[in-house]
Amino acid sequence: MSYSPLVTELIDALRRLPGVGRKSAQRMAFHLLEHDRDGASRLAGALQEAVARIGNCQSCRMLTEQAHCEVCRSSHRSTALLCVVESPADVIAIEDTGSFEGRYFVLMGHLSPLDGVGPAELGLDRLQSILASGDVEELIIATGATVEGEATADLLADLAAQHGVNASRIAHGVPIGGDLEYVDAGTLSRALSGRRRLARGAGGHEDI
Repeated sequence: MSYSPLVTELIDALRRLPGVGRKSAQRMAFHLLEHDRDGASRLAGALQEAVARIGNCQSCRMLTEQAHCEVCRSSHRSTALLCVVESPADVIAIEDTGSFEGRYFVLMGHLSPLDGVGPAELGLDRLQSILASGDVEELIIATGATVEGEATADLLADLAAQHGVNASRIAHGVPIGGDLEYVDAGTLSRALSGRRRLARGAGGHEDI
């Protein structure tokens, strides 16, 4: 049996969400249509408003509906510490630890040549401008513990070295192959405090 065109369109739209297969999308669609049409209208309105108004922070690329995000606007955050992450979800994960008082730069991904993601797509020209300002004393690299994340970390460490900025890499407690947004706050807090300085060309790491 085939669904009506509108039901099919709704199911296909829900399948665009990460981790949602056809069966899950079908359950969501039927729940909204059968039991929660008010919720469906609220969801549709929130999505429409978000798509229309939310962009990227002009400084760090975090998602925000303003020119600059809350962290970049804050006068209480240190400009000497800059933490580079892959996604907005990683910023939230680190903020939930309550152990970081610096600022962020969001790559919106990681190096992936096969997918057409290179330095330009990661906004590294903007990052270089920030490093060249002279305000940053330490670049904390918090990319994922994946092959792509490590390759991205190496490139970021090279950029930091070019501008005379110390680079460190969060390490302890973050599982290999894991994404920061799924790491608990306690583990992530220990990873931040146990980060290592990346010594370019020295063949090793140094604990901070």
